[in-house]
Amino acid sequence: MRAPDWMHLTGVLEWQQGQLRRYQDYLANEEPLEIRVNDDPVSVTLRTPGHDVELALGFLFTEGILQERSDIAEVREENVGRGSTVRVFLQPGVQWDPAGLARHFYATSSCGVCGKAAIEAVRRRGLVPPDRGFRIQAEVLAVLPERLRQAQTLFNRTGGLHAAALFDATGALEVVREDVGRHNAVDKVIGWALREGRLPLARSVLLVSGRGGFEIVQKAIAAGLPVLACVSAPSSLAVRLAREFSLTLVGFLRGSRFVVYAGEERLIGDSADDTGQTS
Repeated sequence: MRAPDWMHLTGVLEWQQGQLRRYQDYLANEEPLEIRVNDDPVSVTLRTPGHDVELALGFLFTEGILQERSDIAEVREENVGRGSTVRVFLQPGVQWDPAGLARHFYATSSCGVCGKAAIEAVRRRGLVPPDRGFRIQAEVLAVLPERLRQAQTLFNRTGGLHAAALFDATGALEVVREDVGRHNAVDKVIGWALREGRLPLARSVLLVSGRGGFEIVQKAIAAGLPVLACVSAPSSLAVRLAREFSLTLVGFLRGSRFVVYAGEERLIGDSADDTGQTS
């Protein structure tokens, strides 16, 4: 029987307590996806096949190429599976600058560009702070990682995928996506929201299974998310960006403990005498 596109079966040898055994194990597939806008190549990313259109749309939205769903004239998937391409055709009159996007990619990947320049690039995009009125109970936030783990069907088979999920203020799961790349998982979630007409995500919480880096904070702000929670640590630049744009950023969300790095006013629970926040 042929394995699903997201999964690969391979023979392995296991050693356990002095005993050897051979069996078939599941691996998460990692295949290239090219994203094109009209006839222009934009990006090639290694991803787990599945939800490729959502990935492309989420990427283009969070990079500022798409502003809303109505910008899209047509979407085509070509060579579905290995070596796929998603082509997004813009409506007549929708302008975009391929050269400007190339400069942005260079800046965000270059070790010589400082955090101040990176945050200034976000400011120039005209992004606005998310809904200041959104609130969530701290106790609800604490149960989300377990709900995410239960929904990670692909991770449970392979053990090698990141996940991103949206929850509402009651802790109800809205959508979950998995991928070998944590940025890809986030783009798939945001692409889903764009297709469903759900943007901005002003009443949702985004939970990611890894760390919270600058790019993921930027994507959360672009999608209008008020709360971003991570099971691991955020970076210093991610914290700076979250504080500037009033995004609630939570890290080390595990069991009955988490750390709030920005936007504590959205959390309902016992208040601390000293938040200890510094710049």
